[in-house]
Amino acid sequence: MAMSELLKNIDARTKLAGTNKLEILMFTLGGDAAGGRREIYAINVFKVREVMRAPAVTRAPEMPDCVEGMVSLRGSLVPVVDLAKYARVAVTAKPEIMIVTEYNGYTQGFLVEAVDTILRLDWSAMRVPPAMIGAGKGGLVTAVTERADGQLVMMLDVEKVLAETAHLDDEVLYNGIEAGACRGRTVFFADDSSIARKQIARTLDAMSIRHSSAMNGAQAWQALQKIAAEADAAGRPVKERLGLILTDVEMPEMDGYMLTRQIKSDPRFAGVPVLMHSSLSGDSNQQLGRSVGVDEYISKFEPAKLSQTISRLLA
Repeated sequence: MAMSELLKNIDARTKLAGTNKLEILMFTLGGDAAGGRREIYAINVFKVREVMRAPAVTRAPEMPDCVEGMVSLRGSLVPVVDLAKYARVAVTAKPEIMIVTEYNGYTQGFLVEAVDTILRLDWSAMRVPPAMIGAGKGGLVTAVTERADGQLVMMLDVEKVLAETAHLDDEVLYNGIEAGACRGRTVFFADDSSIARKQIARTLDAMSIRHSSAMNGAQAWQALQKIAAEADAAGRPVKERLGLILTDVEMPEMDGYMLTRQIKSDPRFAGVPVLMHSSLSGDSNQQLGRSVGVDEYISKFEPAKLSQTISRLLA
């Protein structure tokens, strides 16, 4: 599949912000070694740069089992991860396709068996997986939808794959983060990625900031409405109870763009800044965030920068 075919109509795609819609690229990892069934997985099209036949991979020493090595793409060295090996899915097929992804400032190739089609749908059609499934492998499956033929499609947390294979959550990243003038303030955050929630909480704890969270935009909006109702009952503005709202972009049921639009259209949240925290860190995505009213936009997996931005917004 050529890049031009995969990413055509990009202007129409960028208009999805604030409409609670997304497009996903579906793919398979291979037939199950036990029963032969092929499960369907997905990734947000915004993270896909190119789809190509799997090239010859140069193997590097002392890499995790799932990291096959690296390839040279137009002069850039790109690490290659076998998604089936990472997910510990025993399959019979050899990966034939490489999905080249770009997000959070990193480019990497994911080896898969085959790609299917691009599906446009509403985030409300992406359901949160059962707790037992979401807890498996640290929450690799972040959302599930159902195709017209009844087969389930599982959205994978590729941010988690990147963070764990590139060591983007090492202890050294939190060095220097300390409690400052915003000690004791309260932040609410929403993110469907388990590793992102862990990083955010760890950063806020180091800053001595109180926090609560939700796993998607719909849960976040319910919780925020409750906070607003309690503030109303006490006769106090929400901004005295809540210093900042931090939101991801990609979340099942309601995405961060829609959540931000809801917050900014509710006068009760006047004076409460919204910080968008996403792996979709390109200029176009930041413009989409600003179009729905976010106060600032920051890339994931940069705890020190996250701390500095939160301190400035709370100050």
